Amino acid sequence: MNGRIECVDTDILILGAGGAGLFAALHAIKANPDLDVTVASKGLLGKSGCTRMVQGGYNVALAVGDSVERHFMDTIEGGKWLPRQDLAWTLCETAVERVRELENEVGCFFDRNPDGTLHQKAFAGQTFDRTVHKGDLTGIEIINRLMEQVWSRNVRRLEEHRALALVPAADGSAIAGALMIDVRSGGYRLVRARAVLLATGAGPTMYRYHTPSGDKTCDGLDMALRLGLTLRDMEMVQFHPTGLLGGPDTRMTGTVLEEGLRGAGGYLLNGDGRRFMHDYDERGERATRDIVSRAIYAEMRAGRTTSMGGVYIEMKHLGAERVARTFPGMVKRCADCGFDLAGGRVEVVPTAHYMMGGVEFEPDGSTSIPGLFAAGEDCGGVHGANRLGGNGVANSTVFGAIAGDTMAIWVRATTGLPAPDERCIEAAVSRAERPFSRPPGDLHGLRERLADVMWDDAGIIRESAGLARASDALDELSAAVDDTGVADGDRRFNLTWHDWLNLRSLLSISRVITAAAAAREDSRGAHFREDFPHTRDLANSTYTRARLSGEDCTITMEPVKFDIVAPGESLLDGEGRPRGSRA
Repeated sequence: MNGRIECVDTDILILGAGGAGLFAALHAIKANPDLDVTVASKGLLGKSGCTRMVQGGYNVALAVGDSVERHFMDTIEGGKWLPRQDLAWTLCETAVERVRELENEVGCFFDRNPDGTLHQKAFAGQTFDRTVHKGDLTGIEIINRLMEQVWSRNVRRLEEHRALALVPAADGSAIAGALMIDVRSGGYRLVRARAVLLATGAGPTMYRYHTPSGDKTCDGLDMALRLGLTLRDMEMVQFHPTGLLGGPDTRMTGTVLEEGLRGAGGYLLNGDGRRFMHDYDERGERATRDIVSRAIYAEMRAGRTTSMGGVYIEMKHLGAERVARTFPGMVKRCADCGFDLAGGRVEVVPTAHYMMGGVEFEPDGSTSIPGLFAAGEDCGGVHGANRLGGNGVANSTVFGAIAGDTMAIWVRATTGLPAPDERCIEAAVSRAERPFSRPPGDLHGLRERLADVMWDDAGIIRESAGLARASDALDELSAAVDDTGVADGDRRFNLTWHDWLNLRSLLSISRVITAAAAAREDSRGAHFREDFPHTRDLANSTYTRARLSGEDCTITMEPVKFDIVAPGESLLDGEGRPRGSRA
């Protein structure tokens, strides 16, 4: 073992401290209090990750008239028949159990109706008001309570630790752990574990406008690819229609103004002040995110924009007092940028929000590599071509908890820690050390170029020539980053080094997104091809699978299995009631 690398041993290593990672830790400890559980986070525990940024809420079938079957059908139809159906069913069925756990065991306080039942609001693309929430600050409520629960237990925390590589066992039989950089010291740390959970949260920050924080750079997906795992549905990048457009001098630009605004009756107006959504879909502003994003983008391309190049959202017709009471977090955020959400208009733009694609995994959280598990936004297959608003935090908490249970069982059946593959560790260190042997360059300019390439040619609307341009540009950018160096001095909090590593991860996954988008020659959900605008035969639907071959990404198309319900069928009768058992 390299003498510069410190070693830490644990039973379970959880990479990521969002909803998936923290729930996994709680469930693993609950299943076996004697387990040594370690949670590693690129940022601070409970203060980083995407769950904390959730505004809207948590989809769950609780109310009279709603059902798991109805939630499932909305998820499948919203996903344009691409979701893996056993995963989607697990999401919808287990969300009922999980939201009760959030309330009664974790300690979350959600908004309630006068009769004491949980209040559930409308979200776009759903046939029932099923989104449980805490005002418009739902994610903060969930993550704060989860953080308190984890702190109260004997869980080891590795904060400000960046994962560099998933390390297999020397004999290839299982996962052996992960190699990390301690950001605070700049040193390398190998964490050996009998089970590893990948829950780093993806984050499409390679686009000009994006909602996640800048430290979300698809590191987990890049590590999974390099380990040999398969990613599915990577062309499916969701753009939230209403990201705040605050101007070039604020980092608030791109942050979400949540779907509840449109669900409550908010209007979208173009630069001429005209309400335009009914020109594109009969549901108007309550159409699914992909449709609303494309409609806004079409208005932008036609030049019918606001002064900063977006469109407006307007809420004042609902009553300024009601808006301020219902959406206090967003009213304050807009006010900080000089906008009056309650009584005026706010400029918005579509913003890269969520990746439906990710690692292929099973309903119990396992992957194709023994001992390696995955949960949350690092995973593909749950949402298909389009994620319903409110299904994201449900996905993280449902599958994070399941993974925690499964890992506890896995660890009980294993003995000892596998010997790590030293060659993998050496290769990862060599990649990370590369910039210290190159002359410094303009990393910021390269990242800005990446944002332009992905927004212009692999974004909301795509076509063959643009995707080819993007592919060529990404190759050029990758070569430029490889040739760009970082000054080698004090490595403690060496943010330029981490910018370089971030850019490497983003470029790797951008190439996968572009390759998958070029391979799918039809339009489906979040993926719209201007040269193939129609959706092909649903009964013969295929999904994309991406693997790394050397440094090249290979894409194959695989048939979707309709093992619960097929296109043209439904689990519901004409009144929206379940027909009976899904079996």
